[in-house]
Amino acid sequence: MAKLLIVYHSRTGGSRQMVEAAAEAARSEVEVEVLRADEAGPDALLAAQGYLFCAPENLAALSGQMKEFFDRCYYPVLGQIEGRPYAQMICAGSDGENAARQLARIATGWRLREVQPAVIVCTHAQSPEAILAEKVINAKALERCREIGLALGAGLAMGVF
Repeated sequence: MAKLLIVYHSRTGGSRQMVEAAAEAARSEVEVEVLRADEAGPDALLAAQGYLFCAPENLAALSGQMKEFFDRCYYPVLGQIEGRPYAQMICAGSDGENAARQLARIATGWRLREVQPAVIVCTHAQSPEAILAEKVINAKALERCREIGLALGAGLAMGVF
């Protein structure tokens, strides 16, 4: 059975909710392993056939924990995961575009194949209080996360990727 690895970072719960929705949908099609960025390593990447990366945007960039995951794992798997499918989800307070671009550039270096456009969920958190508050992701946004999880899972299960 194909395996989808979901690696995420969440400080205020938004990314975690997005991952839970995607993982639930993907499990109907494939084996799913969900790891926080600080837990995931090269072995987990090598053992999976596809990836879903999810992180918050912090200060117009990919969160530090997620970047650290990529920094730690980049060279140990370089040249060993080329062509594998991936998608990404970003939880942002404003637009999330820069974090998505940053993650896509890293994936390009690994020669991963983007199979779904990035899902960016904007919480519109702009004040210090709103930025630090626990997030509640609305049902419509969670449905988009379920759709990307199901699409990745189905593609892996059918061998399309």
